[in-house]
Amino acid sequence: MKNALPPLGWLRTFEAAARHLSFTGAARDLNMTQSAVSQQIKGLESHLGKTLFHRRPRALELTPTGTTYLPVVREAFRTLTNGTRAISGPQKNVVQVQSNISFAVQWLSPRLGQFYDAHPDVLLNISTEIWEPRGMAEGADVEIRFSLGLADTVRGELLRRDHYYPVCAPGYEVTLADLHQHRLFDCANLMANFAAWAEDQRLPWPNPPVTYTTTYMACLPAVAAGAGVGMAHDIMAGDMIRQGRLVAPFEHRAPVPEAYYLLLSAQAEHSPSARAFADWLRSEMALEPSGGKDWPEGFKDV
Repeated sequence: MKNALPPLGWLRTFEAAARHLSFTGAARDLNMTQSAVSQQIKGLESHLGKTLFHRRPRALELTPTGTTYLPVVREAFRTLTNGTRAISGPQKNVVQVQSNISFAVQWLSPRLGQFYDAHPDVLLNISTEIWEPRGMAEGADVEIRFSLGLADTVRGELLRRDHYYPVCAPGYEVTLADLHQHRLFDCANLMANFAAWAEDQRLPWPNPPVTYTTTYMACLPAVAAGAGVGMAHDIMAGDMIRQGRLVAPFEHRAPVPEAYYLLLSAQAEHSPSARAFADWLRSEMALEPSGGKDWPEGFKDV
């Protein structure tokens, strides 16, 4: 039957091959031979009547059809995983953690060893998004969200407020007077930006061009390499400053309008492992130094 769904195994093989852009990489992930992966992809393409990959000499490349089909397959597997977990119940001591990718890479990952040292019996499954979902991420036990606030329908608590300021590589020469003449880098769609930082201290700002990226992971390494001046806040830049990879050339710190929030699912509130991770987050965040001394009116924790 032409409209029948292809075998689930073929779809899993397609997702793995697309993720690695390699039949060999997919075979390694799936504990299969490379030829078996190739045969399953051929079977799926025959079933669909469409080519999913261009076979290049050294790598695979998704065709337009493959590019369109991949997110459909991934979402289907995600739905199956969440549905199965909801029926079978959570795996003991496993905590599903959701955050934006910059927080996971810049702050959480370097501290995972400390968490596991304190909680060796807990296992974290960490999923990341470029931007946070509007509601509690489906399937997540714990979510760390960076946003202006939480909707009334979302249960959560304030985890940390931060300060933001320009950063640059050590030895990079910049002054307040010529800041706008430098190559500037920032993360897009945030209120803590160059124009707001200048306005906060009544610094004239002619709105020069800025290179925007979707994550701090892209702009901060460029700044650390000496490409220009970036805008960042404590959680994103703190470790790089302590490591000597970045410096904050100016004294002024402005309060970040957005904040970090901690969300726990109803199920996680009854999980000792999830509560242990949440408690660890609270304590680690409390230890983080802040760029400011006192919170201005309107930014006090409530």
